Amino acid sequence: PKAPPRRRDRPGTSSFRLHRHHARPIHTMKAVALLLLAVGANGFAPVSTQFRRRAAVQRMATEAPPAEAEAPPAFDPTSLPAPTPEELKSETGYDFVPLATALAAGDYMEADQITRDGLIHIAGESARARKFVYFTEVKNIPKTDLGNMERLWLKYSDGKFGYSVQRKIWRTTAIKGDFEKFCRKIDWNRIGEDGETERKRRWFGDSEFIYSMDAARGHLPLTSALRGTSLIKEIFAHPLWEEEEFNKKDKADKKERKF
Repeated sequence: PKAPPRRRDRPGTSSFRLHRHHARPIHTMKAVALLLLAVGANGFAPVSTQFRRRAAVQRMATEAPPAEAEAPPAFDPTSLPAPTPEELKSETGYDFVPLATALAAGDYMEADQITRDGLIHIAGESARARKFVYFTEVKNIPKTDLGNMERLWLKYSDGKFGYSVQRKIWRTTAIKGDFEKFCRKIDWNRIGEDGETERKRRWFGDSEFIYSMDAARGHLPLTSALRGTSLIKEIFAHPLWEEEEFNKKDKADKKERKF
């Protein structure tokens, strides 16, 4: 007898035909995939895990946000005690009471002018006669007088203003005694009216300097450089500053040395 004719597959189909019992697992896999999409991964997580996740979310929703740290109170020189008799002592007969009074009241503009006048007084008779200090006279200023002048500034500015503060900045690796860099650092310079050119702040007339705790560290007291920078350099070279009291490192000093 003749062999039965071979069945031909339709064009475009595989010669290996799938029977109905082969297709069932495919439908089952599709159903499982759809179920996974519907319930999400949590639906198959252990009950304890689901509970922990829900509890964590609930805690996050009910917990109060952390309180912001309160800013420290602004420095108030009027809250400090009056200077002691030791802080007012002078070898030249100078009266430190007006300077201490201005600083204790936070009147840094008045204190700045008193300091320049006081520097003339404690520099000696010749300086008082001509009404300004020669740089060669600075080294003869008694340590007691210059030291008490400095202690009053440090005390009533929370260590922000004073010659010793300026000296530390002057000696940093970033400044290295460069007067222009120094002026820029302590904000004695500003941008001019053209918005580009840098110039020194005006002193005479309406002063452009800043006489408050908002000023840059070391901004005060002011020292005139009209006759050159020799005077301020000699002030920074005074032997007083070699004493341990004025060489203590603080956080501000460490920060300055990084820049």
